[in-house]
This record gives sequence, C-alpha cells and structure tokens, in this order.
Amino acid sequence: PPPPPAIKLPYGLQQKKTYKPEVVMKRVNWSKIVPQEMAENCFWIKVKEEKFESPDLFAQLSLSFSSKTKVKKDMDETDDRKALQFKKKAKELRILDSKTAQNMSIFLGSFRLPYEEIRDIILQVDEERLSEALIQNLIKNLPEQKELSALAELKSEYEELCESEQFGIVMSSVKLLRSRLNGILFKLTFEEQVNNIRPDIMNVTFACEEVKRSEGFSRLLEMVLLVGNYMNAGSRNAQTFGFNISFLCKLRDTKSTDQKTTLLHFLVEKFEEKFTEILKFPDELEHVESASKVSAQILKASLDTMERHIERLENDIKNFPKTDDSQDKFVQKMSGFSKHSREQYEKLSIMHKNMQKLYESLGSYFAFDPHTVSIEDFFIELANFRTLFLEAVKENHKKREMEEKIKRAKLAKEKAEREKQERQQKKKQLIDMNKEGDETGVMDSLMEALQSGAAFRDRRKRTPRNGEQSPSSPTSRWPGANKDHRRVGLERSRSRHNGNPSAL
Repeated sequence: PPPPPAIKLPYGLQQKKTYKPEVVMKRVNWSKIVPQEMAENCFWIKVKEEKFESPDLFAQLSLSFSSKTKVKKDMDETDDRKALQFKKKAKELRILDSKTAQNMSIFLGSFRLPYEEIRDIILQVDEERLSEALIQNLIKNLPEQKELSALAELKSEYEELCESEQFGIVMSSVKLLRSRLNGILFKLTFEEQVNNIRPDIMNVTFACEEVKRSEGFSRLLEMVLLVGNYMNAGSRNAQTFGFNISFLCKLRDTKSTDQKTTLLHFLVEKFEEKFTEILKFPDELEHVESASKVSAQILKASLDTMERHIERLENDIKNFPKTDDSQDKFVQKMSGFSKHSREQYEKLSIMHKNMQKLYESLGSYFAFDPHTVSIEDFFIELANFRTLFLEAVKENHKKREMEEKIKRAKLAKEKAEREKQERQQKKKQLIDMNKEGDETGVMDSLMEALQSGAAFRDRRKRTPRNGEQSPSSPTSRWPGANKDHRRVGLERSRSRHNGNPSAL
C-alpha cells in the first residue's frame, strides 16, 4: 500500500532522523511522549540532539550494546514477525488513541513476552505461566472490544502498524477475551479471598460464643450492676435491672473523691481480694479483639462479590461458543474450578448465616438491637473494656508495689532513727560514767600500783621538769599517763611522810 501522507507536526517540529544500525541493538525501555502531549513551552520542542552525532559514538554503541541474537537474512516469516515485535518503530497509530497505545507499550515492555505466547497462555489457562500481575495489567490496559474488532480488520497491514496495535490484532483472535481474563483473575485470587473471609467469620462466631459463655464476664456484669445501683441510690437511675454493655468503658471515667483512683480500679481491687474468678474473663474472651476488626458490611460485600463472579463464570462456561482450537482449554479447566468455587462459597455462606444468627442471639441476650449496633461497634466496645481492665490490673499491681516500697522505706527509716537514738543514749551514758569516775579513778590507780609493786620500782628515776617527758617514757606513749603518774608520785610522797613521823 502507498505510504500514509505526512502529518504536520505542531510547534515547527521536524520528523526525527531514522537510524539504521548494522546490528540489532538492545532496547531502551522508555515511555515516549508524543507531540500531541507537548505544550508550547515544552523542553522537548527545543532539543537539538543531533549535535552529539559522530560515527565513533555509534560504532562504540554498536559494539557495547548490540543484542546477542543477530538478525539472519534467511529468517522465516514467523521469526521475522517476532523480531519485529520487539523493534520500536516510529509508526502512526491507526485505531488506538495515544494514551491507550502508550499504556499498552509500557505493559509489553514490562513483561517482554512474544505476543503469540501471551495469547497462548490465556487460551490454555496455563497456570504455570499465568500470574495475577499479567492478567490485571491486561484487563487494565487492553483496548475495548470495539477497538479490537477494528484492529482485526487491519490484519493484512500488520507490519505497518505500531507494536501496541500489532498486539491488539494478535489478542483479537481470542473469543470472549475480557470474560476469559475476568474468570482467570477470579481463579488466581479465589483462595486468597477465601482465606480473608473465613477467618473473619470464625473470629466473630467464636467471640459471640465466648461472650455468652464466659462465667467471669457474667459475674463482672453482676458486680457492676450492684455497685451502680448502690451509687445511684435516690436517683432516676437507681434500681436498674440492666445496663448497656457500652457503659463498661465509662467505669474508668468515675473518679474517687481524692481523685487517686477510679471505679474500675476499685472493682479490680475487690475482684483480686475476694472474687478472683472474675479476673479470668479477659482470657475467656480471647477472640473479641479479632472480632472488633471485622466489618460486617465489608464481609457481606465480599461474599456477594464472590457469588457474582461465580455466577458470571458459570454463565460464561454455559454459553461459551464451541471451538475446534485444541489450544483453547478455557471451558475444560475453568469448569472444575467453577464447581470447586461454588462449593467453597456455599460453605462460607452457611458459616456467615450462622454467625449472623449468633450475633442476633447475643443482641437478644444482652438486650440490644443487633441491627442498630453493628458487630464491629459491639466488639470494639468490648475489646476496649477488656484492654482497660487488663491495664487496671497492672496499674493496681504497680500501685501496691509502690505502696509496699514506700512502707519498707518508712520502716527502714524508723529503724535507723531508733538505732541512732540508742547510740546517742549509750554515748551520753558513757560520758556521764566518765565524769563520775574521775574522783574514784585516782584512788583505784594508786591501790593498783601499790598491790602490783609498781609504786616502788624505779624510785631513783627523776621525772623531767615542767611536765616534759622523754621519748622513751611510757607516759609519752599513753595518753593520760602524766596525770596518773603525778597522782601516784604525790600519793607516794604523802605515804612516806605519813609513815615516818621521826622525819619531821
């Protein structure tokens, strides 16, 4: 066919130069900007990249970045087509708009698979090569069926089309393409959906059973009712028969007179003293925390979406046109999955209905409207109270530890004070005893000296004058010895005087 007429480019842009390397080059996987997307002040309008051209530069590029597979002249038509698929050619779009073509080019560059191979993977539902990312990108970027049909008419002009439109022609041969892709994506994500839905149903189911069965929780509610009626005596809220479960969290808001504790901490303290079985209720409600994270609305929507996908798949299989293509295994492989998914859905549906009945029964049990109070709201309140209760237990424990610590410190201080006073008393008594013993001490020393004979030894040795003592003197080594020595000398003198009257 004759070449298409040249399209006038905006802003005075000139068609870019066409290069013909002697070898097949590696590709630069960029997302190109077409002139229609450029503004008048766009940088790309002003560039002059040809100023960097040089034979040496191109030679080095060809040497360093050539593709491993060289183009063979004797290529058959099929191989030639596959090679051309990876060649980016500046060709004009015929059917697709620039944005769709650009998105498709990005997709093809990301997965780098021959077009026929992608088609065969879809036809064969080849689970070894199928991936969730591949199918999601196809669904997102694939042209509409109207455009695919238009591209199919250009099959004879395949080589003249750009790569995104070439891919569209290849994929247009697949019957019910979008329905296939939706069915395959549902198959790939089905187990994940089941694994998300089933735990949520089970957590709410177990939580409903635990709340209704817990002895500790029942006793706690009774205790709160008792205390509340007592505290409300004389008011309009006195003599209450029951209260809304959501009130439990407000127990922490009621402060004591001295503002040092709360009604919740007070109750916990009483439970620890006399009703220890109530302290076990947080362990009896182990699934409440998980149930508080379940949105009944989202859960139901997920089940409804699953059912719609199953019904759509069942209809697609039922109405699927007969084909002689041996590669087309959609009906064969998806029929088994359709049956399996229906069975799994029915089981989940039964579990969900049972969960709803249990919650409605719980509403009747605790006198609240399960249609007004959502599953999420009810269990959030209960989970919050459970957390507050456990915190109160810890805080009471810390408070007792602190009080015990203060008590021990006080006792230790009192003991230290007593010991100090005792030491001071003993010291005072010792001082008083020394004062009383000064007068009798002289005579005691003298008698001891007389009895031991020390009074008669070294009589010829003279005591240094002026109270001075020789370094070797015993009195220089023993404090108070001078005083005692003088006393002994004086007593000796008196004894001699009194014992020899003729000396007068």
